[in-house]
Amino acid sequence: MAYKNILFEVKERIAYVTINRPQVLNALNIETVKELSEVFSAIEKDEKVASVILTGAGEKAFVAGADISELAKLDALGGRDFALNGQRVFNQIENLSKPVIAAINGFALGGGCELALACTLRVAAETAKFGQPEVNLGIIPGYGGTQRLARQVGKGHALEMVLTGNMVSAEEAYRIGLVNKVAPLSELLNEAKKLAEVIMSKGPVAVRLAMVAINQGLQMSLQQGLHMEASLFGLTCATEDMKEGTSAFLEKRKPAFKGK
Repeated sequence: MAYKNILFEVKERIAYVTINRPQVLNALNIETVKELSEVFSAIEKDEKVASVILTGAGEKAFVAGADISELAKLDALGGRDFALNGQRVFNQIENLSKPVIAAINGFALGGGCELALACTLRVAAETAKFGQPEVNLGIIPGYGGTQRLARQVGKGHALEMVLTGNMVSAEEAYRIGLVNKVAPLSELLNEAKKLAEVIMSKGPVAVRLAMVAINQGLQMSLQQGLHMEASLFGLTCATEDMKEGTSAFLEKRKPAFKGK
């Protein structure tokens, strides 16, 4: 399927999704958010895809925010619908059954920072900048920034970023736990690919259920989360992958997982 604002290709079981609006620093307009939903729906159904790398076109920006010309037209009801639609798509990305690695090649501001937070893991170029500058426009983050950011980096760091609107460097983002790894821009996609390959070498069912356990467990009490974890652990114990993984360990060989 062809997309207007997104580049999409699959290589070696990895889907590469590139937001392709470099003329506006890959800003997210309504059309691009819709295309993101479409491409991730296709990825979910594609059995040939085991992992995803999400990035932005060019060297300046991952996503520099939302399309301000669209924001400026919103009223209360329109703003709520605008936020709910973006949240729905970002929830779709967060809950994909395959890991999504954000390769953050430049500015990740506003909706761009929120999009990165919806991904499973984040690798940032040394030149990347992060921020939630919505207060500068008289609004607050609406695509999950007040919620995912606080869960990712803690209340204090989230409040500072959201209330000041200040940008933080890749180094600071790594220090506060916003990103998992920092790499030179020239090595960014390769680092993301290596991370994807490590994950893809593990048991596919275990990877999928581990993501479910962590994502859903964060919304529960500890005891509820532990109960869910035990149930999901039991499911993995009934898989062919579990038998293969334990046998391979005992036989001192590399496992050949089938995702069953």
